[in-house]
Amino acid sequence: MLARRVCIVVCCLTVMGIFRTTEGNAQPAIRELVVRAGNAGTDTERLEYLKKLRALPEISDSLRAETGRLIEAIERWLAGPRLDYFASGVFKEGDFDFGVSKDSPLYPLTDIYRARMLFWVTLEYGGYWSHPEKRREQFDRIRTLFERLREAFPENRLVGMYLGEQVPPDKTYAPLAGAPAWATHEREGLERLADIIAWWIDNRMQESGEYGGGWGDDCEMWRWWVPVLIAFDDPKITEAQQRFSTALMNQEHMKGGYTNHMYDVEHTAEDSSDAVTPMMFLKPDDDAWSARALRLAGLMEELWTGTNDRGHLQFKSTYFSAAGVSEDPRKACDTVYHARAVQPALLYWQRTGDARMKRLFSAWMDTWVDAAARAERGKPAGIIPSAIHWPEGAAGGLGKTWWNPENHSSDPLYVWPSAMQGMLSTLLLTYHMTQDSTYLAPIRTMAAARMHYLNDPREKDPEPGTEAWCASKLGLVSEVAAKYRFLTGGTDFDGLLDADGSAYVSFRLHGKTEQLCRALEANAKAFRFNFPGYTSEVRFTDRVLRFPAVFQKNGMYAEGVAGVEQPDTGLLYACVTGDPGSAGYFPLGAVRWLTPPREIAALVVESGRSRFEAELFHFGEQPRLMEAELYLLDPGEYTFSVAPKSAAGPAKSASFTVGGPRTRIGFELPARTLCLLHVEPAAKVGREKPEPAGP
Repeated sequence: MLARRVCIVVCCLTVMGIFRTTEGNAQPAIRELVVRAGNAGTDTERLEYLKKLRALPEISDSLRAETGRLIEAIERWLAGPRLDYFASGVFKEGDFDFGVSKDSPLYPLTDIYRARMLFWVTLEYGGYWSHPEKRREQFDRIRTLFERLREAFPENRLVGMYLGEQVPPDKTYAPLAGAPAWATHEREGLERLADIIAWWIDNRMQESGEYGGGWGDDCEMWRWWVPVLIAFDDPKITEAQQRFSTALMNQEHMKGGYTNHMYDVEHTAEDSSDAVTPMMFLKPDDDAWSARALRLAGLMEELWTGTNDRGHLQFKSTYFSAAGVSEDPRKACDTVYHARAVQPALLYWQRTGDARMKRLFSAWMDTWVDAAARAERGKPAGIIPSAIHWPEGAAGGLGKTWWNPENHSSDPLYVWPSAMQGMLSTLLLTYHMTQDSTYLAPIRTMAAARMHYLNDPREKDPEPGTEAWCASKLGLVSEVAAKYRFLTGGTDFDGLLDADGSAYVSFRLHGKTEQLCRALEANAKAFRFNFPGYTSEVRFTDRVLRFPAVFQKNGMYAEGVAGVEQPDTGLLYACVTGDPGSAGYFPLGAVRWLTPPREIAALVVESGRSRFEAELFHFGEQPRLMEAELYLLDPGEYTFSVAPKSAAGPAKSASFTVGGPRTRIGFELPARTLCLLHVEPAAKVGREKPEPAGP
């Protein structure tokens, strides 16, 4: 249906003869204003031309009425409370009714909006992205629309942006003498990311606290805010997150501490976990947010889980709410996505070492360790399944294969490997908190499978469900392996990290900055261009940074567009905090810089339990007073120093005591001088048992 409707839209777009109507030929003033409106650089400018058109005394009543309807449509596009108001209709019908007839001189202007609607709907719905042929068909049609618009309105730069012509930035960040390349690129990435966040706060945040995508999508925005939200201290951004999280948790559907809507865990968990988790970083001593985290643990204990036929603790279904659990056998699966439902409680356990959390989560992870070890239904031994069926505890669901449980209408969500990173991180957290190496077993076996595949890829396209097939999709295991490496110092996974590790991990292991600089430069370039694609053009708030993805292979063009980079907020977060992986599960950020993310660059060089080291560069003209909050250090006495890395200036040092999970130090950072912040023990520190780790 959508393909047929889009085809109709394409055929109806007239280019060279857009004014071949009686009224258009008779009124040159109409023609001029429509052309100006079509070439306008912004929708606001377009509105002004249309208002002038409506005010012309010589236009017909019917055209005046159509102009009014189009003005209303553009005003809704600009300032409507829901950015995606058109989504359902466009997805089903492939079109949107603007109240403008196809023989009207205004009709080509409606295609400026119709093309963008189709674009964002295609970008939003996973059904297109998980099916290459459908994606190709969709983008071919959308590209045709934009190409015809470019012919009609060649000065419209947004049309060019959708065709891969990059919109340059309004400001630049010139290299500064004395600043290393990594600092120059990182600073640009941080500031441009902060600019995007500030735009959303200033232009889209509503009185309710929403941003226009609905609570379920708006709540995800903090995930890409992380490098500036929790790695630095920007009062405006912090206040906006607190306002949003508080408003969401006060909604009627959240009165039970979790949504009262019965749906699958990937979607129902978002409102609570994506509201509470960021606030536990920003307000770690606030009892109210801790209580919300503990409420999720209580629901897990009392409602969502039970003891399966194998004697293990297991979630009973993929579908549940604060009030009930689905009894549909098809949906009766525990999955690797379920870590999201208790994400804040996992962070609470990490920080406090709470004995109740230890019992609960250790018992749950025992279930997954057991499921991973077994070979059944064709699943290789040592591979964690994406789902475990209730109550028998077998790998997979009621689907024909172990790797596709068929427990949800949108199957790709739970098809293996699904959200495996969250499960692997939870296993590593459980190992850390219990010091029981049993919880490392699935990580080790899956890392070994990945390494074997990389060393000897026996098949180009392995058969689904085989160990080689699993290993081909296991690049994500390197993130958890890196967390293990930085946390313990163990070199067990170094071979895998050399093969699969990120640019930051490679830097930490080998001390070379070339690869890291290239990655930071690519990230800066991604943020440098197409600011509207991250702000005013976005129609779905869970896709804010996805615009460049359409210019990769099999997107807008079959071969992609060279030079269009994808933002990497994970890289920024790793560099400035020392955490080699996600902040969402078992975060290992070693530091928060209590200063705004402007005119500064930080690169964590070491982040262990007894030492910390970071390079810092301040781009401002005057010295900068700032603080750092340290998270991973063992209790004891320490000293820190701040000195130019070139040893050309004096070192300033002081002593401090670590007595808990967070310790602040203050110092002055010289202007435009690469400095090294070094922390080391004043005396050796002993430890009888593992302490909670992380921010």
